[in-house]
Amino acid sequence: MGEKITMTASGLQVPDRPIIPYIEGDGTGPDIWAAAVRVLDGAVAAAYGGRRRIEWLEVLAGEKANERTGNWLPQATEDAFREHLVGIKGPLTTPIGTGIRSLNVALRQKLDLYVCLRPVKYFPGVPSPVRSPQDVDMVVFRENTEDVYAGFEVEAGTPEARRLIDFARAELGWTIRPDSGVGVKPISETGTARLVEAAIRYAIDHGRRSVTLVHKGNIQKFTEGAFRRWGYRVAAERFPDRTIAWDDLPAGGEVPAGKVLVKDAIADIFLQQILTRPREFDVIATMNLNGDYISDALAAQVGGIGIAPGANINYRTGHAIFEATHGTAPKYAGKNVVNPSSVILSGVLMLEHLGWIEAAALIDRALSATIAAGRVTYDFARLATGATQLSTSEFADDIVARLGSARTDGP
Repeated sequence: MGEKITMTASGLQVPDRPIIPYIEGDGTGPDIWAAAVRVLDGAVAAAYGGRRRIEWLEVLAGEKANERTGNWLPQATEDAFREHLVGIKGPLTTPIGTGIRSLNVALRQKLDLYVCLRPVKYFPGVPSPVRSPQDVDMVVFRENTEDVYAGFEVEAGTPEARRLIDFARAELGWTIRPDSGVGVKPISETGTARLVEAAIRYAIDHGRRSVTLVHKGNIQKFTEGAFRRWGYRVAAERFPDRTIAWDDLPAGGEVPAGKVLVKDAIADIFLQQILTRPREFDVIATMNLNGDYISDALAAQVGGIGIAPGANINYRTGHAIFEATHGTAPKYAGKNVVNPSSVILSGVLMLEHLGWIEAAALIDRALSATIAAGRVTYDFARLATGATQLSTSEFADDIVARLGSARTDGP
């Protein structure tokens, strides 16, 4: 019988048989979820010998939910994630330019999942467009509730747009073309502080070297520039003994032992430098739109978003939803060909979040060994010389078969 995960003053309390809601997703979602859940269950069984087990609870969102309930995001789904704290999901459909709002954004906002966590590292054997993909090892903390993704916009030509344009002209002296759609970009000190605090705490806890605040503050001085200013303030006021700002480095530029370097970079320059000198960056803290561009650009350097995990977390309430970071790819739905690595590795993040480090490590090693052996799905096989192309389910089979050999120790 499963039990609920709870949050206390000392942190997340995880029973041996936690109930975890999941959304299998639209398009290729059922294919990749079927593969991922076998890997996750296999790793937990291998690591803990039956002492621990996840009790999966399916909840609905997207096309499947709409077909069965007439609602793209039923209240019962939100309630399940809220009640059980931790969940996982496949990709969900969102029409472009019209129709329903993004279901992914809706879940993040409803549960106040203010951190979008996107670790990016290279697995040997994955085809990459860059010369030294192994130099990429970064963790992106993307603010999840503000910026343009807050959805505060009005359509061109509507009465709302005209009123907003007239107000901006009359009260602020702004000149906005009358045929414009208009959006508002909120960046708050509250949202910035909790995001940057989470990034710095992660860097400290995981032995990372630096936190880089990425922004466009040279142009947007009162939003992105404020993010930079508030970020440095968080480091100085909340972590005075564990951080040092770039401008405070001693002569010679050496970071004192036991301290995390806090620095900043302009977004456009940063996107250049992650290609030319990625070793200089470690943990990244940034706003929503920048984080969207950055996380996908970094994923491309290590093989694409098909192998990029993601998580949406509120470290204060304990709520977290782990997710595949790619789209639904409907033309491949039901064909058993797509790469399930994104949702598998998101499951690894989930296991780490639960404190089940041994099971997470088994999957990481087994997945790495499978790819290194050249046994991969079509997206990698078509780019790699001498690779063996596997179906989605066969790829999962290979990983599961390697879980035992990946085990080095455990409880």
